[in-house]
Amino acid sequence: MQPSLPLPNERIYPPYKIGVIVDILSEQGISPEDCLKGSQVAFDDLSNAFALTSVSQYLTVCENAISLSRDPSIAFEVGARLRLSAYGIYGYALMSCMSLREYFRLAVKYRRLTTPPIMIEFMEHADIVTWTFPEIFVSSPSQQLREFLIEQQFSVNITHLQQVAGHKYSPLRACFSFPAPAHAGIYLKYLDCPCLFDQPRCELIYDSSILDQKPQMAHRLTAALVQEMCDQLIGQTREPADLATKVYQILVSKPGEFPSMDSVSQMLHISGRSLRRRLEMEGTSFHAIVDEVRCSLALKYLKTTRMSTSDIAMLLGFSDAANFRRALKRWTGKGAQALRQ
Repeated sequence: MQPSLPLPNERIYPPYKIGVIVDILSEQGISPEDCLKGSQVAFDDLSNAFALTSVSQYLTVCENAISLSRDPSIAFEVGARLRLSAYGIYGYALMSCMSLREYFRLAVKYRRLTTPPIMIEFMEHADIVTWTFPEIFVSSPSQQLREFLIEQQFSVNITHLQQVAGHKYSPLRACFSFPAPAHAGIYLKYLDCPCLFDQPRCELIYDSSILDQKPQMAHRLTAALVQEMCDQLIGQTREPADLATKVYQILVSKPGEFPSMDSVSQMLHISGRSLRRRLEMEGTSFHAIVDEVRCSLALKYLKTTRMSTSDIAMLLGFSDAANFRRALKRWTGKGAQALRQ
C-alpha cells in the first residue's frame, strides 16, 4: 500500500536534501543565506546531525533555487548528487536488498522517510516496470516548482538504481505530463533515454528483465536488520493517531477549496456530529483547524510568492482582502508587508 504523504510542516527530516541544493548554489556564487531565505533553516543546521526540517522548508529552498540559479539543469544535478548514503537507514535498506524487484518495492514502501514532496508508485507489467509519479504533491506547487520536483525525482531514481545495481541501467523512455520546456535538451543528458512530453502521466519506464538482477551489495542478514528498523520508523510516522491531524491533512491537501465540516466528515466516514465531539475531546475545533491551515498557507504565499494580498485572500477563501488582513493580524500580530520582509 502506498504510504501517505507527510504533513507539510512536520519537522521530522534531516536537512540532507537542503544541504545539496545549498552546495550546488554556492558553487554558482550564491550565498547560503540567500539559498535558505524564508525557510527558517539556519546554515549551521546543515551540519547538525540532530537538526530536523519539514517538507515545506525544503520546498521553500527549492523555490529559492529556481529563482536564484541561472543553470536550467539544477534540478537534475540535485537528483544526481543525492546519493543513497545520505538517506540513512532507508539508503542501506535499498542497497542491501536481495533483488532489484525488492528495491523497487522498498523504495515506495519506505519513501515516507525521505522528505517526500510527491507521490511515487511502482508497477510491474509483463514486459516493463514503471515508476509512476501521480499528480499528488504535499502542497500545491507552481508549475515551475512542479517541473523542478519531477525533474529532480527522475534524476534521483536513475541515480539510486545505478548505485544499487552497481552499473548503469538506462530507462526505455521517460514520459512527462507537461509540455517540453525550453531546456528539454538537458533531459536526455541526465536520463539517457527518449523523453516524451504532453503524455497522460509522468512515468519512468524500464525493461522488466532487470527485476531479477541482484544488487551489488545484497546481503540477506543486513537487509533483514535494516528493513526491520525502517518498519519501526514508518510505524512511528505513517498515520496520525489524532483526528485533528487527519482533518488538517485533508484541508491542507485542498488549498483554495476548504471543504466544509460535513464534507470532511464524509471523507473520514463519520458523522458531522461525531467529528465535532471528537475534535472537542482533543481540545480543538474544525474552525480552529481551518484557521491553522489558512495561517500556514498565508505565510507560505507571502514569503515565497509575489501574489497580491487580494489574490491570497481569494485562495484562502476570504470574502475580501480586508478580512484577510484582519485575520493575518490576529494570527501573527503583523501585517502582510512586515511578514514579507
